[in-house]
Amino acid sequence: MSEVKRRTAGRPPGPGKSTSGHSQSLVRGLTLLERLAATPGGLALSELAEMVELAPSTTHRLLQALQSQGFITQDTELAVWKVDVKTFRIGNSFLEARDFVATSRPFLRRLTAQTGETANLGIRDGATAVFLAQSESPQMMRMITRLGSRAPLHASGVGKALMAWLPDDEFERVLAERGLARVTENTLHTPESLRAGLAEIRRQGYACDREEHAIGLHCVAACVHNEYGTPLAAISVSGPVARIPESRLVALGELVRETAAEITARIGGQVPVVDRKTEA
Repeated sequence: MSEVKRRTAGRPPGPGKSTSGHSQSLVRGLTLLERLAATPGGLALSELAEMVELAPSTTHRLLQALQSQGFITQDTELAVWKVDVKTFRIGNSFLEARDFVATSRPFLRRLTAQTGETANLGIRDGATAVFLAQSESPQMMRMITRLGSRAPLHASGVGKALMAWLPDDEFERVLAERGLARVTENTLHTPESLRAGLAEIRRQGYACDREEHAIGLHCVAACVHNEYGTPLAAISVSGPVARIPESRLVALGELVRETAAEITARIGGQVPVVDRKTEA
């Protein structure tokens, strides 16, 4: 063996050699896994090959490699491939490790820096919103919510942002459980007015609380969604009407909506697509 051959023997291949082939196989394998994960009922070899634009022989080889590692399994009776328990465990570990409250805190601080107002994060617990995190306004006169405190879903910005995306049966259950008590004279206290308000929230992507929970206080809020597009939490910006007049609500609402979408993307969630014509 020559000196050059002795020096290079056993080394990993350099760029542009077989490493690129391994990378290509990895990308193709992950693409197949992604397709299968999106189809719980499984897919046939021919369907997968067509989806990823690969030859059936290449697709089958990649599927066998994934199967040997426990990521997928073959249902021989139905002649389809499905994700297996190992893929589920990896996905589940991601969900367990995802702390949306910790993820949201830097965004809440950024909202306060951008608006000068208090930013909150809350979740739904039955028919109420529970506040879990907050970034306080530096202003002397500011809105402060005690962490762990609650507000009615129908009479708060965070609550309405969460309520807007509930399935119809869950919405009716909330109405039956809590009712629509008036907190202030501005509270939406009839099913008709609340439904109209929630439809508007879905259209514009954010909720407005116009002194509906406290006189003298305005709030805008938007929903953070999980991987299924269902409500996980909501963030808000709140402050006195003197600093958040009606004319400022739209700009703040769009800012909060965009921030909620950022958080949603960061935790692997997805914002539902709204048919605005249907909602109108």
